[in-house]
Amino acid sequence: MAGKDIKRLHKFLKEAETYYLATGDGDQPRVRPFGTALLYEDKIYILTSKAKDVSKQIEHNPKFEISTMDKRERWIRVTGTLVEDNRVEVHKAMLDDYPHLRASYTEGDENTNTLYLSISKATIYSFTEAPEELEV
Repeated sequence: MAGKDIKRLHKFLKEAETYYLATGDGDQPRVRPFGTALLYEDKIYILTSKAKDVSKQIEHNPKFEISTMDKRERWIRVTGTLVEDNRVEVHKAMLDDYPHLRASYTEGDENTNTLYLSISKATIYSFTEAPEELEV
């Protein structure tokens, strides 16, 4: 069961439009911009291609960290693990929410990789306020 702040976290990521996902590649951290954040069955999902290095990194080490900043100059840090969930209905929900991605991805194909955030911690920070731990 998702915590009371899962919708708030989702809204933060959606409004930011771009967030930065960090994964590990052996002993080297890797960071790249992402733009998908689907709230489905009380979980936040992301999308990538199984052919990309990020998918291979997640397969070897599913730990992640996400960070982004909003227009009020607050930033969020989310940590946890990524869990693959490639059900066709998840693909469909993602592609319905981000229809421009249908040019690159298809529901149920071997390339589309949807993963949900199994979140261990999500905190909003600010230059002027105390950090706020979200219940997710």
